[in-house]
Amino acid sequence: MKSREHGSRGATRLLVSIGLHGGPAVWLLTLTAFAIAIGETAFPTVLGRAIDDAVGHHGAGHWVMWAAVLVAVIVAADALDELAISRVIARSTAWARKLLMQHILALGTDANERFPVGELVGRVVGNTVETGGVAVLAIRAVANLIPAIGAPVALALIDPWLCVTFLAAVPVLLLLLRALNREARGAAGEYLAAQGEIAGRLVETLGGVRTIVAAGKLEQETDRVLEPLPDLHRHGLGLWRAQMKTAAQSGLLVSLLEVAVLSVAGIELARGRITAGQLLAAGQYVLVGATMTSVLSTTNALARARAGASRINELLEQQPKAGGTTSLPDGPGRIELREVTVRRGEEAVLRDVDLVVPAGSLVAVVGPSGAGKSLLGAVLGGLVTPDEGQALLDGVPLAQLDPHELRQAIGYGFERPALIGDTVADAIAFGADRPPLVAVVRAAIHARADDFIRRLPNGYDTPLSSAPMSGGEAQRVGLARTFAHAGRVVILDDVAASLDTVTEHHISGVLLAGALADRTRVVIAHRTSTASRADLVVWLEQGSVRAIGSHAMLWRRPDYRTLFGAQEAHASSGSNGNGSDPWTH
Repeated sequence: MKSREHGSRGATRLLVSIGLHGGPAVWLLTLTAFAIAIGETAFPTVLGRAIDDAVGHHGAGHWVMWAAVLVAVIVAADALDELAISRVIARSTAWARKLLMQHILALGTDANERFPVGELVGRVVGNTVETGGVAVLAIRAVANLIPAIGAPVALALIDPWLCVTFLAAVPVLLLLLRALNREARGAAGEYLAAQGEIAGRLVETLGGVRTIVAAGKLEQETDRVLEPLPDLHRHGLGLWRAQMKTAAQSGLLVSLLEVAVLSVAGIELARGRITAGQLLAAGQYVLVGATMTSVLSTTNALARARAGASRINELLEQQPKAGGTTSLPDGPGRIELREVTVRRGEEAVLRDVDLVVPAGSLVAVVGPSGAGKSLLGAVLGGLVTPDEGQALLDGVPLAQLDPHELRQAIGYGFERPALIGDTVADAIAFGADRPPLVAVVRAAIHARADDFIRRLPNGYDTPLSSAPMSGGEAQRVGLARTFAHAGRVVILDDVAASLDTVTEHHISGVLLAGALADRTRVVIAHRTSTASRADLVVWLEQGSVRAIGSHAMLWRRPDYRTLFGAQEAHASSGSNGNGSDPWTH
């Protein structure tokens, strides 16, 4: 219960912040909204006076002039109001999206682990739109109080009985408002949740569309993506029914109220207690006062905005791992893990890992699928902070390091690199600091990417969108980015998966005796050729270190050989090792 109340308060604070970031147009919107409200409240009285003067043959020029002025003010304010609304919504939505995107990026890999990608996209794109109009809704809700209060006051000034008749319907309208607010809030939250579920499944499907087509499973996957559609339909209908029911009831009530007020006004006119102009004004004030029913639609929109804010706030409440401020001392690049445990939910996917990666060594991490190899690499590289234990670089806990210095010290290469930037050169230079072009080219040469890059239409200046690359070529550009930003440590997560044998051999040369030979190198490996060249092999199994030693010594164990398959048995015979016994857990 306390958690729910905290989340509700957080959503309210978020809505306030979003509304306040609507920019200067908020003040224009406030001015126009109140000008319209005041003008519409005053107009029936002015029009009634003009009619009374005309009927009494006193001339209506004075009051007609004021009526014309009011009409002009209302029309001008309405035009400016529409302009201000678009600007306020655009500014508020942009601020909400920027806030959410910055937080998602600050969460780093934790964001994808806690929320599906489609959920994140849905909240950034869809839910921010729901909340972007909160300032407009709030200003209109307050401005609508002017006619809602002014109408019964004006009726009382015309004749107290008209006011009494009008106010008799107010409790019923308030009950309708309360019922709609309660019903719409629940339906809006459920509708957005179902919408997010469909978006999440759609993003997953688009990411694997080639596999789906190749497997002939288009129809089944379509059914899976649209499985929540009946829930979306049901919640949408629930929201629509609530609106329709309340609109019908409030419309009927306003019509009956107008008949009642005009009936009383007719009696008072017959008695000579009010004029013909006041009779007309009384009828108009029923409609003006009925603008309190617009609070119903405003409340419904605010309920959707609040539901959207709750979903955004749920993400914002996820705390990113705080970066430290400690500077990294000079050092050779020694990495140490001390009793490291990483959990995903209740499950420990890495358990009590103690490991020392000697400075300047080439270490291969091997193990069956699901053993935690990539996660171990992420911990060594500071991409994932352990739930228990510490990861240290040259004696300094990674969690305490300044994030910029951490990223300068550790270069990272992935199996499927994301190429980010306007041009190919930008994709290679993308990192904590931008290296000069000469360093970009040198890194591309080391990654065997320079030749095909130069054959592109504009070489290194070729836009990524105009640079068709195979999977292996994209892998080499990703490796070039890693080499361009290699610090004292380089971690490669199965980067050889998309490389041909010649390129893999060349990259191994760069790691063993080339430009990166003096760095600490950690390679997530699946091939015997990679493990055989390593100074040290870390053998993972079910999230724990099973053994550490040279490839030659570990190869004596049949269960180790099965990791690589019988086809590579012969290749392992030439592996080098130091002859020492492995450290077995």
